Amino acid sequence: MTPPQRRRRQPRERPPEPPAPPSPLPGPEGSEGEDGRGKPKNPERLYVLTGGGDGGDRAEVDLVTLVVARAVTPPPATPPEQSALLRLCRTPLSVAEISAYLSLPFSVVTVLLTELLAAELVQARAPIVRQALPDRSLLEAVMHGLQKL
Repeated sequence: MTPPQRRRRQPRERPPEPPAPPSPLPGPEGSEGEDGRGKPKNPERLYVLTGGGDGGDRAEVDLVTLVVARAVTPPPATPPEQSALLRLCRTPLSVAEISAYLSLPFSVVTVLLTELLAAELVQARAPIVRQALPDRSLLEAVMHGLQKL
């Protein structure tokens, strides 16, 4: 017995593909905008976002520092990235969350936060640290309450 042989299918005629949209002209030194993940390709853009600062005097924040905006609306003169940061921080957010929501590196968010902290538009605080062991009096009160049930 011989195995059945497959027949090749005839390719269907496809409609012609629409012409590709014109590619954007590259900016200075090959800056082409964003990659597929929405992250900036060129470091020039990040340099411009930070105001060209060298990052010498940055605020002491880490990834878990909580940031909350003091103003309800950003002042009219604030750059768009700082305005977006202020709108995000209406409720407390960690610096890591801000970095993720804005799709910016932690270092750039730190520079933006430093400027906002200096202008007193945001407030930053360390997260609340839980105690290693619960309070003994609280545990005893819970135990006595359970025994009374």
